[in-house]
Amino acid sequence: MTAKLDYRWHLREVMAIRGMFSTTDLRPLLAERGIALSPSQTYRLVVERPERLSLKTLMALLDILGCTMEELVEPVAAAGGARRRRKAAGGSPGDGHGGLGELRPKRARIVAE
Repeated sequence: MTAKLDYRWHLREVMAIRGMFSTTDLRPLLAERGIALSPSQTYRLVVERPERLSLKTLMALLDILGCTMEELVEPVAAAGGARRRRKAAGGSPGDGHGGLGELRPKRARIVAE
């Protein structure tokens, strides 16, 4: 049986490494390369994991950021039922974090004295 594949999208991290911390930094650079995206489309491209992406947009991102495909898209083995659990817990599939994890506060216990 072949393993099911998934991917992690690292656009936000690659942008940050290159000093681009706002999605508005990306829009004019994409427009220079003939890619017209609305502000909301650009925001979703950066902060969410795209399900569909045109090759022209991908090539423009690689050119703008001066990175390779491996830096932007990381192939990973898909987790079977864990995807639904992560989504219910607030994590996005493929982000490697099951919800808030260690950031979630511990429940207080009241002890009778």
